[in-house]
Amino acid sequence: MKKLLMFALVMAFLTPAMAKAQSAFAGTWKGNMSKSQMPTKPDVYLLQNGMYQCKTCVPPLDIKADGQDQKVTGHPYYDTLSVKVVDDRTVEQTEKKDGKVVGTFTTTVAADGKTATFQFSDSTASNGGAPATGKGEMTRVAKGPAGSQAISGSWRTSKMEDLSDNGMTLTYKVDGDMLSMTTPMGQSYSARLDGTEAPYKGDPGTTSVSVKSMGKNMVVETDKRDGKVISITHISVSPDGKTMTFANKDVLHGTTSTFVADKQ
Repeated sequence: MKKLLMFALVMAFLTPAMAKAQSAFAGTWKGNMSKSQMPTKPDVYLLQNGMYQCKTCVPPLDIKADGQDQKVTGHPYYDTLSVKVVDDRTVEQTEKKDGKVVGTFTTTVAADGKTATFQFSDSTASNGGAPATGKGEMTRVAKGPAGSQAISGSWRTSKMEDLSDNGMTLTYKVDGDMLSMTTPMGQSYSARLDGTEAPYKGDPGTTSVSVKSMGKNMVVETDKRDGKVISITHISVSPDGKTMTFANKDVLHGTTSTFVADKQ
């Protein structure tokens, strides 16, 4: 939910057909989660004996679950995490960066243990603005070990809903051979449409971006963190110009997903 960005088309010598294709990408787009597909690879958690582990986080987490801020390293969006066990089926997590709350996440497992609901507030990349908020549902893939808290095991996100507009909206502009992207939360870049790497601003987890044409209505965006590829997204616009599809490969987590946005 921290990105899925896009855009553009190529070269200094633009033909009329190419210019027409570029205009198909320009404008404001809003995510449509009813048409999108979440990653199928499950997330794996373990909460037992006063310790919390997120085995599929990058890097993995292994901290005390005592409701106190625990220092973590290697995570660009937060530097402390607290895990509070509310009851047998509910867990609250709070992320902080430089002592400031940047994210909250509450998970409640259903009585039958087969599903779980969650609510979140995320300002890890809001740049001082309002946080992105939303809720969703997870489906259990595998149980945790005997005696562990209900959240333990493998889970696949099956639904996302009530997402705030600021976390779902992107705006693109084209000026000659330059593409500019902005979001309500403060992320932005301005890059040439020939695959040249450019700075990515406003997101602690992404430092550079490149965008390259792959045909009339398709481009590939590559995001990097400190020179290392973290995400590759094929972005295409439908023939009627009303829908944009982001087919994303999350290199860090080894997952794929499809995010669909509607032209506003």
